[in-house]
Amino acid sequence: MRKLVCILTLLCALALPALAEPLAGGWQVAESAEVTEDALEAFSIASEALVGVAYEPIALLGTQVVAGMNYCILCRAWPATPDAQVGFVLAYVYADLEGNATFTHFAQIDIAALAQGE
Repeated sequence: MRKLVCILTLLCALALPALAEPLAGGWQVAESAEVTEDALEAFSIASEALVGVAYEPIALLGTQVVAGMNYCILCRAWPATPDAQVGFVLAYVYADLEGNATFTHFAQIDIAALAQGE
């Protein structure tokens, strides 16, 4: 599991431009994979509207300063349907300046494709 988090963090580090300081509109790779209190609070608020799947935040991969904050969080996903496979997703959460938060989108991670270099 730790190896997977390291690999995915590295992939996101390559995908998100690293900045010396947060810049409005630009993504910054998280200094640590630890999910911060602010990110966890936004994730929790956004999760209240979810039905049919549960997400466990594993690592904070990046942030983006906008009129509020965007978070990219690596999550383990548990679909509610019988016999559905547990998987991993990148969950993008937007937290506005008034304490509201919502998921903007999810990106499924295909572990098999990554292992084959696709």
